[in-house]
Amino acid sequence: MVAARNKPSTDLADHVAAFFVPRLQHGRRVCVGLSGGRDSVALLHALATVRARTPSLELSALHVHHGLSAKADQWAEFCAALCHSLDIPCHLARVTVSGIAEEGLEAAARGARYAAFAKCSADWLALAHHRDDQAETLMLNLLRGSGVNGLSAMPEERVLAGTPVRLVRPLLSVARREIEHWLVDRQVAWVDDESNADTQLRRNYLRHEILPMLAGYFPDPTGSLARAAMHFAEHAALAEEIAATDACGLVEGDSIRLDRFNALAPARRANLLRFQFRRQGLRMPDSRYLQEILRQLAEAASDASPEFLLDGCRLRVSRNRLHCCSTTSVSLATIAWEGESVLPWAGGQLHFAMTEGRGLSRQRLEEASVSIRARVGGERLQIDAERPRRSLKHLFQESEVPLWERENRPLLWCGDDLAWVSGLGCDAGYLARPGEAGVLPIWRCD
Repeated sequence: MVAARNKPSTDLADHVAAFFVPRLQHGRRVCVGLSGGRDSVALLHALATVRARTPSLELSALHVHHGLSAKADQWAEFCAALCHSLDIPCHLARVTVSGIAEEGLEAAARGARYAAFAKCSADWLALAHHRDDQAETLMLNLLRGSGVNGLSAMPEERVLAGTPVRLVRPLLSVARREIEHWLVDRQVAWVDDESNADTQLRRNYLRHEILPMLAGYFPDPTGSLARAAMHFAEHAALAEEIAATDACGLVEGDSIRLDRFNALAPARRANLLRFQFRRQGLRMPDSRYLQEILRQLAEAASDASPEFLLDGCRLRVSRNRLHCCSTTSVSLATIAWEGESVLPWAGGQLHFAMTEGRGLSRQRLEEASVSIRARVGGERLQIDAERPRRSLKHLFQESEVPLWERENRPLLWCGDDLAWVSGLGCDAGYLARPGEAGVLPIWRCD
């Protein structure tokens, strides 16, 4: 532990109170991600002080046990004892760090940690990242060649993916040295993770080697870098707003109208595509792959069908639209229908609504065995009683159903008769008459 040389310019309790108190109207349960290190210990103590002033605040802590250090059990014991002394509930989450070879140790541990965070029962998950962390993150992302979103570094507040919990960083504008001084002044102990001194890790190399060197030439480099991250965040927000505006009239669901898309300026096309990928939860492609996608989309003839693989999805072009389709294989085995209200089909659900005068005649369906099957080719359907049966191929074409979607559409057979096709409708011979009991199939694809 390093002794304080100067008095801190920031009282952490006041700083954290100013951050949290206005937010308590949107939720009072605050959970601290507690590693036992200097920063998270300071945040926990500061919030304990705020709780004493603000009784409505419900405070807890979550310690993630990665099992990567020989001291991991000691850290867990320290966190439990600290929380006990402050009368704060402490939860322990043991995780297994996997995927190290592919991602690297830091990224794998982070993934495991955030998976544990996603299970916390709180309105707010508070992490102790500070100004120096923000500067390091900006430098790391800059050296990776990140775009404006990456150079925004860490947001002060965001929704924790897949949860209603909001992740907050109350100390993001506070310097590391101020946090340390605050703890030393109060004689508060913390634990040191020996891995933080390992300069083989990129973040640690920046922290211990590069930033101290910069400090010899530039005043307060971490402060300047953190301000730069804030400016990048402003530009990222502006780019998001422009993309949302461009998407109006151009994006429908998971598809993009290509003629209007290609009419945009190149930078706005790239911006809109990134925007759409983020909305669909896809990992961002590198700049070279993104540029190749944009080039092929701009040069594709009207009858061309370029395809691109991206993060478990396949980007496909059909009838002037770019679609994002899952590459996950689904079961299309034949299923018998015996009156169930819901059946699984192709990763979605096939619902059967009981109606009157709509959908399929219930009486006709009861006259033979009913099954749900996949398309095999050659099927025909009579949509209009005044016209002959027509092939599903031509009916799908008229309805502008993309080729890859046709194979997953459920087909309902009554005995040897095709009675209904998702997206096309009922065969005229099986329609329920006015006042007659009917069944209306509805396929909802996840």
